[in-house]
Amino acid sequence: MFVLRFLQQTMQYISEAASEIFSPNHDDYPIIEIQPFTGESFKKQHFGVSDFN
Repeated sequence: MFVLRFLQQTMQYISEAASEIFSPNHDDYPIIEIQPFTGESFKKQHFGVSDFN
């Protein structure tokens, strides 16, 4: 009896998680436009072995 109840609860837990993952989004975020970048550009730096010593 315990094993069957455990299996039932486990299957319910997994199926609820899967349905939440694969269901449509529930997010109600406002639609915004892309904002222009106003900061400074990133300059990539290459560090050599001697830079860390």
